[in-house]
Amino acid sequence: QGQLVESGGGLVQAGGSHGLSCAASGRAFVNYVMAWFRQTPGKEREFVAAVSWSTKWSTPNKYYANSVKGRFTISRDNAKNTVSLQMSSLKPEDTAVYYCASRRGTYSFADYDYDYWGQGTQVTVSS
Repeated sequence: QGQLVESGGGLVQAGGSHGLSCAASGRAFVNYVMAWFRQTPGKEREFVAAVSWSTKWSTPNKYYANSVKGRFTISRDNAKNTVSLQMSSLKPEDTAVYYCASRRGTYSFADYDYDYWGQGTQVTVSS
C-alpha cells in the first residue's frame, strides 16, 4: 500500500508564484512515476505534469501539459520521498484542486493509469 499527501494549496494573485508539495509513503514512490493533475468543478481531471523515476546514474524525464509548459516545474526528491510543483506566472484559469498521483512504470497523461492518489489541495488564483 502507499499514501500520498499534498500540501501547499492556497490563494495566490494572478502573475504570482506558488509551490505545492506531495509526500509519499509506502509503495507509492520508489520506481514510480510521480504526477500532478488538477480538476475544476464540472470538468474532468486534467494532466498537469509528471516526472519519471531517477537514480544517481540518470536524470528524470519530465512532462508537462501545454497549458503549463514554461510556467510550472515538477521535481522530485528521492531522499525525502517528495515531489513538488513550482508554479509561476499563475493565471485565474489555473484555479483548481491539484492532486498528486503515482504509478509504477512509464509515464502516462491518463488519470486512470495511476495507482495512488492524494486527497487534493485547492489552489485559487485571483485576478
